[in-house]
Amino acid sequence: MSEASDTALLLVRGVLGVVMLAHGWNHWRGGGGISGTAGWFGGLGLTRPRLQAWLSVLTELGAGVLLLAGFLTSLACAAVLSVMLVAGLLAHRRNGFFVFKEGYEYVLVLGVLAVALGVWGPGEYAVDEAADIGVTGWTGAGVVLGVGVAATAGLLAVFWRPRKES
Repeated sequence: MSEASDTALLLVRGVLGVVMLAHGWNHWRGGGGISGTAGWFGGLGLTRPRLQAWLSVLTELGAGVLLLAGFLTSLACAAVLSVMLVAGLLAHRRNGFFVFKEGYEYVLVLGVLAVALGVWGPGEYAVDEAADIGVTGWTGAGVVLGVGVAATAGLLAVFWRPRKES
């Protein structure tokens, strides 16, 4: 891979990592903090909303740190994908496509970017590369999709109880 490509991957990882850190920080310390986040999750039909709020914070902060370091990049991307799938399915899908209408546009872009990063790998400027543990190509995509979708399905199966429409 060229130096320009490795730099581009560092930029993509960096931006996605910072976005996830900001999301996690906001769920923890922003606005209503954990209580506000838990209330919002409860309104989406998730049981044990306080636990969900903390799991979200830990997942988003953890994925952000891992992406910035380029360490366990495929698993970090799977975490991003899972968070975006849950958000897209429970909070944004019913609002249509456009983000300015609270639609799924934004979470779709972040989720697809996470899968693409799984294919590309973290690039040269990453712990994965230095430790020779990078996972790329179809294998990387498979890890991101497999772990991300399985985590989402597991969370929804255990904790989501959709509200009955009246």
